[in-house]
Amino acid sequence: MLISDFAPLIAFLFGLAAIPILLGMAEHLGLYAIVRERESQVFTLFGKVIGTLDEPGLRFPVMHFGPKALLVAFFGKRYLVNTKLRQYYLRDLMVNSEEGTPMGVGIWYEMQVCDPVAYLFTNANPEGSLQANVASSTISTLSNLEMDKMLEDRHQLSRKVRASVSPLSEKWGYKLGSVYIRKVAFTDQQMVDNITEKVVKRLIQVTSAMKQDGENRVGLIKSETAYKVSQKMAEAAATRPRVVGEALNEIAREDPETLAALMEVMETEQLIASGAEVDVLPREAHILVSLGSAGRGATSGGSSASGLALDPSAFS
Repeated sequence: MLISDFAPLIAFLFGLAAIPILLGMAEHLGLYAIVRERESQVFTLFGKVIGTLDEPGLRFPVMHFGPKALLVAFFGKRYLVNTKLRQYYLRDLMVNSEEGTPMGVGIWYEMQVCDPVAYLFTNANPEGSLQANVASSTISTLSNLEMDKMLEDRHQLSRKVRASVSPLSEKWGYKLGSVYIRKVAFTDQQMVDNITEKVVKRLIQVTSAMKQDGENRVGLIKSETAYKVSQKMAEAAATRPRVVGEALNEIAREDPETLAALMEVMETEQLIASGAEVDVLPREAHILVSLGSAGRGATSGGSSASGLALDPSAFS
């Protein structure tokens, strides 16, 4: 096979390789520019700004700035400026409270470029300048404040810091976004230990006071409950004899024999419950019972010391 047979393939591969090169040369010469999201392109010629492109997409500088845009590649420069929202956090800014306590402050803030030309040529180090201004404004705002305000009023203090820094930052081509004092901490470890010890003691006191108050409330509830229970029991105990008496009176009116039997049963139950000794004698036994006291001695009939006299004829 001859080389001429591969000529179309070689030309095709050469064209594929040449297209990116030609596009890169065209972009370098300023024939077109690709502007990305959140990006601005500043064009200068002979040290002067001729224009800015900030709309995303494919742009042709010649259509915006005229034929002089073709000279930028030789006698000027194109600057790419990032306009995204950026966030920074400054740690351990040292301030002193009104009581002379050293405190460490951490502050978080946002910044975004709003004027690319001023951002590039007004300040040589805009990020560093903004950081220095935020730090100095924070220190001046929080210094010599009362400790409780420094710890509790961080929202108002953050707004005050932002208000003091924003006017100067806008002159430098960027705007200051949200500012928030995120952390206020003690830097002296001994002071931290002392405060922790005081807080722990206070918590113990509050806990013991709450526990004692709870115990007092429980004791009061128990005493009130016991009083009500005893009152109800006394009322029930007082009601029982009345109910029993009414029932016995009704039985006595309707059936006296039943009442007599009932009383005899109740007397027998009381006698059994007392545990006393009972002597059971036959009905035909003739026994004389002395109703006198035991200390009067024996009766004339020859009674015994227990107060019982036996009839001799009962054993004949």
